[in-house]
Amino acid sequence: MYDVTALGELLIDFTPSGISEQSNPLYEQNPGGAPANVLVSLSRSGKKGAFIGMVGKDQFGSFLRSTLQKENIETRGLKTSNDINTTLAFVHLNSTGDRSFSFYRNPGADLMLRPEDIDWQLIKDSRVFHFGSVSMTGEPAKSATFAAARFAKENGILVSNDPNYRPLLWKSKQEAQTVIREGLQYTDILKVSDEEMELITGTADLEEGAGILYQQGITMIFVTLGPRGCFFYCSAGSGLIPSFSVKTIDTTGAGDAFWGTMLSHLCTKTKQELTQISKLEIQKIVEFSCAAGALTTMKKGAIPGIPTKEEIEAFIKDRI
Repeated sequence: MYDVTALGELLIDFTPSGISEQSNPLYEQNPGGAPANVLVSLSRSGKKGAFIGMVGKDQFGSFLRSTLQKENIETRGLKTSNDINTTLAFVHLNSTGDRSFSFYRNPGADLMLRPEDIDWQLIKDSRVFHFGSVSMTGEPAKSATFAAARFAKENGILVSNDPNYRPLLWKSKQEAQTVIREGLQYTDILKVSDEEMELITGTADLEEGAGILYQQGITMIFVTLGPRGCFFYCSAGSGLIPSFSVKTIDTTGAGDAFWGTMLSHLCTKTKQELTQISKLEIQKIVEFSCAAGALTTMKKGAIPGIPTKEEIEAFIKDRI
């Protein structure tokens, strides 16, 4: 049994790593891709994850596969394309550590995953199925993602969704809205940024926007607000949990670390149990997850910066 099976993009993040002797920027090769980052966070919290996706038959693809295996993540669902190279992303950081991206993906191997490539048993043997919208920006991966989410829903698997909106990967904002909204019908647990919530619901008001999503049948909504923390909305109520003040170096992967930590707590519960969770319990889980996100920003790269459960516990203890 797997705690979480995630489907989506697995790629290389080239992260800024100083300046060369010729005054040119240097980039470090780091493993990336939101669903994979979530699984690494989950694994470092002591839970078991499996990945479904596709990489190229190149050194980058081999590196990514071995990275997941080192993190004790099941990779039998990770397929290899003989024709299309592994997707690459270059991360650009500003003075505060906030990032933007340049993608080399026209297409990339992650978009080549077909419905027939999916290991359905992996999903069936999982407590939670997790997906995002990056894998829905092109075919055949879009069809594969929807097929997997539908299969999970039909088989009573708890479905987690993080849209992870990247404007550069969509033909238009309108297309992104339509596709992301379509994915909500399969979603039980939703993580969105405040920007994504406004994109989906048309409102920037946290209470109103989360309420709209809740009325669509989503059991739990978490709106991440960067250094301001996280707003949650569920049957127990709603609230804003502040984040932790840290010296930020790189925000890449912070949201994924937050979500992987969150799922490590929620994956042990059924959908019925999630509707009965107390407000105090969810507040504690959100606070713990915010600590995971904050810690991740203190190092360069997504996966290298994701903390273990013990590191999160020590961090919170030091802040009390």
